[in-house]
Amino acid sequence: MIYLQLFWVFFKIGLFGFGGGYSMISLIRTDVVDAYGWMSAGEYADLLAISQMTPGPISINTATFVGYSQAGLAGAIVATASLCLPSVMIMALVIRVLFKHRTSPYVLEPMRIMVPVVAGLIIAAAVLMCDADSLGSVLSFAILAVTIVANMFFKVNPILLIIASGLVGYISGIV
Repeated sequence: MIYLQLFWVFFKIGLFGFGGGYSMISLIRTDVVDAYGWMSAGEYADLLAISQMTPGPISINTATFVGYSQAGLAGAIVATASLCLPSVMIMALVIRVLFKHRTSPYVLEPMRIMVPVVAGLIIAAAVLMCDADSLGSVLSFAILAVTIVANMFFKVNPILLIIASGLVGYISGIV
């Protein structure tokens, strides 16, 4: 039964999660934390941190980790494959139609409309992560502020910021 649930949850997210991995975060959280209770909000926040630091798309990493946590290696495979399956199916169809009608307003207008929808999904993911379990401390806000300043004003490499933030969080957990 868990394999069918994993398939349905991640197939649905793959089908309706326009805009890439970050726009899918809120959709995944809604099912994983709220609907099925497979993990707490704090565990999901930790999972997202690991998914962001792991090479590859965040949504695929998250699906893989959720699937593995629920049903081992087979669950990881089911969750990952079902997240990707809608994209593969849709792209096969879209490529044929899009290249044939690429200058049509019927193709251009939906693409223009999707931009604010994707932005809204990304903002929703950020807002959902702003709860007591996820942020929790003054240190979290300090890391956030330093990271924003370092990235925006000093153009520090994001990979270095991820590593430094992880180290600060790890060290603070030990102390």
